Amino acid sequence: LLVTTTSVIVAPALAQDGVFDEMRFGVTTSIASGGKQEDGVFPSFTLYFDPFNADGAADFGEKLLRPRVYTGAAVATASNGVNQAYAGLSWTFDMTQRLFVEFGAGGTVHDGDLDDPNGSGPQLGCRFLFREYAAAGVRLDEHWNVSATVEHASHANLCDGPNNGLTRAGLALGYKF
Repeated sequence: LLVTTTSVIVAPALAQDGVFDEMRFGVTTSIASGGKQEDGVFPSFTLYFDPFNADGAADFGEKLLRPRVYTGAAVATASNGVNQAYAGLSWTFDMTQRLFVEFGAGGTVHDGDLDDPNGSGPQLGCRFLFREYAAAGVRLDEHWNVSATVEHASHANLCDGPNNGLTRAGLALGYKF
């Protein structure tokens, strides 16, 4: 909470210096079933940076070579939910002037159950997981956008133990500086 509050206060000042490209506030919920299900919702805050000038990419090939960098966190609101801090690379592709799709890949560290068969919620096997997401969104104006998201995190069977993974879907409100 302190990190999110500090980020919200500091982000506008750093954005004026060109450090941040975009910030998003979102909320997701688990779309897994059975024992993999997490209860509650997961508010999130994500910061995007554009060190490779992805916005200046002229074609598809340049977009692939010039991703944005992101970092963020999601907070559980239920006892069997999993808190996460994550980072990675993202690629945004314009479908029209207002509509876009986005894909991201990276990693996450979490505080969820690793392998307790008597626990509630997913068993994740190891503390660090791969994380990928997809989004489809609409730009409301030159600064604001709304997107629908789906995200997944798991260890791709590279750790011993269970690999239930985390799968969530939700909405995000973004502000592009």
